Amino acid sequence: MPAAKPSRKPPPLMVAPDRAVVLSAGTLYTLKLSEAFRIASECGFDGVELIINTVFEDGNPHRIVEKLLKICPILSIHAPFFKLRGWGHGGRALVRCVELARDFGIPVVNFHPPLWFPPEIKFYRWFRQIEDFQALAADSQVMVTIENMPYVGRRIRFNPNILKKTDDMLKFIEARNLYMTFDTTHIGSHNPNFLGEFQRLFATGRIKNIHFSDYGHQREHLFPGRGVLPLTRFLYLLKTHNYAGAVTLELSPRELPDRRDLIVESLTEVNKYLRTELF
Repeated sequence: MPAAKPSRKPPPLMVAPDRAVVLSAGTLYTLKLSEAFRIASECGFDGVELIINTVFEDGNPHRIVEKLLKICPILSIHAPFFKLRGWGHGGRALVRCVELARDFGIPVVNFHPPLWFPPEIKFYRWFRQIEDFQALAADSQVMVTIENMPYVGRRIRFNPNILKKTDDMLKFIEARNLYMTFDTTHIGSHNPNFLGEFQRLFATGRIKNIHFSDYGHQREHLFPGRGVLPLTRFLYLLKTHNYAGAVTLELSPRELPDRRDLIVESLTEVNKYLRTELF
């Protein structure tokens, strides 16, 4: 089935409130995408961060997005972080995501940096050749963001992605005109008291999206309060610094109950907590 042709003139970006509270589709990745979007809408989230997954291998991406937008706004797209059939290496997949965001006026596209273990050679070569990542968005206002990544392993802790150090990330995003998605659980995997590091990154004006969840006991994407991170103080910083991007709740599905009504209840509770602290 041929893909829909992009419009000549990109539509206006979707309007989102300052400090929009968003649900990552990854929080409910065990459910159908349409069901995850319905739950996000029921819980009162401003929108969803759409993760490009295996659903997009066989379906027409534009038609899938059109159907999902009828349920709930999409305020960001997360490029695939594993190889999808027909999407190519990470760089090609990112370009397709940017084009998709441009065609629907979705304001942010996020991606992971290349892996050095195991090495993503084609993606890495492409990644190093790009001089201006915002140029990928052509004549649109789509913002391309790169995400800070976690340290993994139990006995030996290491970060399998490049740009694992804050200094390296800062130099790269400023030199290559990149924005940033700041992930609390990822930075918490090596620096639980990360507030000073966040403020250093925030001062650059490059942070445009937040992935929000707790971290503790070598477990990522925990329900707020189940880990060790100073999340309420972090939200206070966002408020006092007038952060105007999205705060995207990104939990592990294991953190949620099995029953749908209890899932809605739990996510509604976190949504209210975020709005209480942010506004």
